[in-house]
Amino acid sequence: MPFKKSLDRTPWWLVTIIIIALVLVWNMVSDQSYQRIAGALSEGLLTTIGVTFTAFILASLLGLLIALAGFSRHRLLREFARLYVEIFRGVPVLVLLFYIAFVGAPEMVKLYNWALQMPIEAGWIEKARTRDFTLLWRAIIALAISYSAFIAEVFRAGIQEVGKGQIEAAKALGLSNWHRFRLITLPQAMRKILPPLGNDLVAMIKDSALVSVLGVQDITQLGKVFSSSTFQFFETYNVVAFMYLVLTLSLSLMIRAFEAHLRRNDHH
Repeated sequence: MPFKKSLDRTPWWLVTIIIIALVLVWNMVSDQSYQRIAGALSEGLLTTIGVTFTAFILASLLGLLIALAGFSRHRLLREFARLYVEIFRGVPVLVLLFYIAFVGAPEMVKLYNWALQMPIEAGWIEKARTRDFTLLWRAIIALAISYSAFIAEVFRAGIQEVGKGQIEAAKALGLSNWHRFRLITLPQAMRKILPPLGNDLVAMIKDSALVSVLGVQDITQLGKVFSSSTFQFFETYNVVAFMYLVLTLSLSLMIRAFEAHLRRNDHH
């Protein structure tokens, strides 16, 4: 009976993934072709991680600002926050990547040169050129803007979960808006916000593969280049899929463990 219960509780989907991963790892260790592929894609792995985490930090900061604007006493800010969320949640990430890369970036450079026209003409700073705005940063900004709309909704939902009674009590104690937010609202909201934020991070890792369309040297782009030159499509894309799987699965498991930890603390 205990053995049957343990079988019932076993996450067979995870066991299957681990077996597949072990087979791929064995191939990478024992097969020289897989070793060459893994070595060629290792730099892309670092790029993928760097792009994802940089874009996620920027998206979280921007999403928090948009969420706070949605709670503003000024209607103009509330309307702007709603407009921002609806627009960027409705535009596909791939379309936004192209738009930022080939429309937004040149306009940002023009705006920069216009705003700093006087010091540029005086020779204090150099005039910006569109080619100085790297495709890597265009991709990061596009991902950050796209995901900030979704993260803003996560922050909004978490902030709304905080009891109004506690806010009223803080007002009665004479705490300012900033102190109420920093000491009461944000710490409690983060308990609700962190798990869905983790899910957005996992989703961003997968969507980061789209930056390869701009030529950014991530896992997908290097895999495409390597397979095209060697015609080892099967082996190369096995390694590409394995790398993404390791990233997303490890993060997903950490998020689940964190959620379980929060539930245990809530019961206590």
